[in-house]
Formats: sequence, C-alpha cells, structure tokens
Amino acid sequence: MIEIRKEDVNDYGEVYNVIKTAFKKAEHSDGNEQDVVVLLRKSNSFIPELSLVAVNENKIIGYILFSKVKIGNDTELALAPLVVLPEYQRKGVGTLLIKEGHKTAKQLNYNYSIVLGSNKYYSRLGYIPASKYNIKAPFDVEDECFMAIKLNESAKIINGIVEYDKAFNI
Repeated sequence: MIEIRKEDVNDYGEVYNVIKTAFKKAEHSDGNEQDVVVLLRKSNSFIPELSLVAVNENKIIGYILFSKVKIGNDTELALAPLVVLPEYQRKGVGTLLIKEGHKTAKQLNYNYSIVLGSNKYYSRLGYIPASKYNIKAPFDVEDECFMAIKLNESAKIINGIVEYDKAFNI
C-alpha cells in the first residue's frame, strides 16, 4: 500500500537520491533537479506542506514539490519536480502525489498551479495550456507543454508572466 505524506527533514537524503535516479534517464533533464530542490527548501518559495513523498514498505518511491511563484501580482504554485522511481512508474504513484498536492494546495488557499511537462500526462489531471488563463512562461516554450490548472473554480482570473524562484535559475 502506497502512503502519501509530508516530507520531513529525515527524508532529505533519500529524496535527493530518488530525484537523481528518476531523472537519470529522463528525456528532458539538466541533471540538477535534486540540487534545485535543496535550494528551494532554503527559499521563501518553499511550502513544507506541499513537499510530499510516496512511501511503499518504508521506502520513498516518489516525490513532488509545489513551490510559490508570482503570476502578475498573485502568488500561486509551480509543480516541479514530480518524480517516481523507474520501477514504480506507470502504476499511479505520480497521480496520487499530484492529487494529494492539489488537495493540500486548496486547503492552503492557492488557486492555480503551473507545470512544464508532458501535455499527455498532465492533461489527464486537469492541466490545460497556461495561455488559456493568460499565464505566460518567462522563456520560450511550446504552448501545450506549459500548463496550468485552476484549483479553485471560484478563484479570480489572473494573468501575467510567471516569476520562478531564483533556485530554478530561469
């Protein structure tokens, strides 16, 4: 049985290795995703409640982090990274992490989450091109790969260029 829970400090080393392992053969990776997470944890963008691990038989098999971003005048979320160890991929672990993250984000009164990734994967979870919300990336990217989800249907309409934490080096 897979448990999704908040990451704690004792998980940091194992999470670092899970991220490194999961991105080793990733199609789009610069190899420093685990280091970005280390920097994010020390930043004002870090939200401990939105740093989640997936655990199976006392082993961390997946990780997700939602951190603060600015979109225009609003503070919202960026989902990055989402990782699952290769042997546990395509088994619903990522979906469980995203759903729990979205639930917690709503409870914390965040209204939007953005993600840069596969539209085939993230669209299944409600993400649509961010341009449909007038949310723009601060870099050139194909429209269908830069996505957003409105977590709270009654949220006000926002728009603007996303400002990521400096840890992302964007």
